Amino acid sequence: MSSSPPVPGTSGSNTRSSTEIIHLNVGGRRFSTSRQTLTQVQDTFFTGLLSGRIQTLKDEQGAIFIDRDPELFRLILNYLRNRSLAFDDVNFKDLRHEAEFYGIAPLVKKLSLCEDLDKSGCGDVLFYSYLPPPSIPAHEAPPPPKPSLAQADRPGTVLRVDPPLPSVPPRAGHSRAGSVDLRRSHSRTSSADLRHPTRPDRPPPPVPAVPTSHSRNSSADLNKSFRNEVGLLFGVSGWPGAPLPWVDPLRVLLVTAHHNCLAVAYRHFVAVYKLKESSGFQLAFTTPYLEQDIGQVAINSKMGSVLPAVGLDQVTAMIAVASGSNIRLMGFSEDGTRTEVGNFSLHVAVDHLFFIGAQLVALSPTGRIGVWNSLAQHWQAQELAPITSHDTAGSFLLLGSSNGSINYIDMQKFPLRMKDNDLLVTELYRDPAGESVTAISVYLTPKTSLCGNWIEIAYGTCSGMVRVIVQHPETVGHGPQLFQTFTVHRSPVTKITLSEKYLVSVCSEYNHVRTWNVTRFRGMISTQPGSTPLASFKIVSLEEDLPCLTASHGNDIGPYGDQDDEQVFVQKVVPETDVLTVRLASKGTRVCEIRSVDCSVVTSFCVHECEGSSRMGSRPRRFIFTGHSNGAIQMFDLTTALEFFHKNEPTSGEGGPSPQELVRQLDQCELTSSRCSTPCLSPSPSLTVGQQARLKERNIAFINQNQHES
Repeated sequence: MSSSPPVPGTSGSNTRSSTEIIHLNVGGRRFSTSRQTLTQVQDTFFTGLLSGRIQTLKDEQGAIFIDRDPELFRLILNYLRNRSLAFDDVNFKDLRHEAEFYGIAPLVKKLSLCEDLDKSGCGDVLFYSYLPPPSIPAHEAPPPPKPSLAQADRPGTVLRVDPPLPSVPPRAGHSRAGSVDLRRSHSRTSSADLRHPTRPDRPPPPVPAVPTSHSRNSSADLNKSFRNEVGLLFGVSGWPGAPLPWVDPLRVLLVTAHHNCLAVAYRHFVAVYKLKESSGFQLAFTTPYLEQDIGQVAINSKMGSVLPAVGLDQVTAMIAVASGSNIRLMGFSEDGTRTEVGNFSLHVAVDHLFFIGAQLVALSPTGRIGVWNSLAQHWQAQELAPITSHDTAGSFLLLGSSNGSINYIDMQKFPLRMKDNDLLVTELYRDPAGESVTAISVYLTPKTSLCGNWIEIAYGTCSGMVRVIVQHPETVGHGPQLFQTFTVHRSPVTKITLSEKYLVSVCSEYNHVRTWNVTRFRGMISTQPGSTPLASFKIVSLEEDLPCLTASHGNDIGPYGDQDDEQVFVQKVVPETDVLTVRLASKGTRVCEIRSVDCSVVTSFCVHECEGSSRMGSRPRRFIFTGHSNGAIQMFDLTTALEFFHKNEPTSGEGGPSPQELVRQLDQCELTSSRCSTPCLSPSPSLTVGQQARLKERNIAFINQNQHES
């Protein structure tokens, strides 16, 4: 046997070469075929192997050894012999992977078409809307220079010096804002230059945008490789004070919503979308370009009834942005006009930022809490025991501490203590064992005229213990009483939810979930028969090697949903993926699978219920909002998914040909590249030479006529 290529110029050598028998050893299984069969398709692995361009390895019997799956190779060899696939039960993904390895383009195209039967760039029935990435806003104008001491102040006057705003760094060199410099001096091969034309690749002031076209996966792939390259130069190292890894300025970091407003946080700005009754979500406004990296974002779109009393008549929505320990609060009117409300400092890194009613709350694990009151226009911070968990219920904020205490603040009473410059923090309960409260959940039963609210609190500890405490309305002054204790976890409890029907707890062991049925009598928790075990499962969600605080908040597994409604977990198994799995929080059953319609990586997500429109019969709907590496936002209808799940109906249409049926029909044509939305079909060469009996007579006549005319 000879593997050298034939010498051109002699027809006899070509004939002998084409009829040469080739012996192959594929994964320990021997195959014999002709050179002509292996070279039926040009520019494949086999043509390179037999021409000597690919180094060969032979076994003891002289057969060419190929370290691949023999079963899949048998199907590929049969395809090369007769240009058709014969199979009973084939994994199309595995077969396509093998076809790609061997470089058999016609087979790859057919298998790709079969594999994409249930996939569409327009998504399935759950896909609701696609919001393209916004333009990067302009930098803020520098503040006017302040008068000097000699001109404006007398000696001895006490001055309040505001820290200067960071200016735009120069193009060359590298400073503390190294990632900003790099973004401005980056070459045309960056991922930003390959995005959709609607996305400028850089902030407008330093460099004008140059829009270009891109493919569906180009920005994500190039983005990934560029991050790796930049990380080698400027990435995180073991040295203290090392800069953070480079982040794409249009990579979605955080998605949050309030009523019918959606806030999308990027590295240096926030885009806000509003739901219009007739046109869906539309971009309402964006914040200015912020020099500091954004860590946390909070939005409140129901401020119109509160702020007119303090002079902010036109403000309808407020955006709070935390960068490190600093918080910037901005108000926006309906037309997008911005009003600077204030800049505050917590003096420690902000871990959580949210609104309770019209009050802004900032928390830090160190135990520091800051509250901005909308009526008094006052910001104050206070030091407590280290905060390990929190939850809200109505106007109440409950804080779990490392010393085992559960404290609460009533935001409605907050203005009463302004003169004391002290938050009204009250200890509600202390764990009997003094263990750290690592998760907490509050459930307020429906209010009645006889007994008022029955407060129920479930919390988890650092040792894995789950406790339920209740407080009778008649015994408010005596504090909550211990109701139940579960010791089913051996790792710290990270999440807990007490709802109308279920108690759900999650521990840190790969998000191990335990659920219980909750028995109620007249809406209040009952001991007969008490809480009974329901399910045990895991929501595996792997984190990045160097996770950031924003990523952990933007990819929270849940559970999501109101306490009197069906709650779900959203599972994102690996950090860089375009697939999310929605599962019931009660039993872990899969509800649906959310897949990015443009194959871009899902970088953040949230579940939110939007209010129904004013039209008759309209009702609130729950959506899954996903932010992506290319800056886009995609919406999926979770309400429809739950309805389909309970009806046991598929979310993808059925009735078309199966992949096996489609492959058999594609045997009569070849797929070629085309600019059309569907592949261009042409008669298969194997059917026009020696196998025309498989075609109808009119098709044969048509083919023969075309061949004669050509």
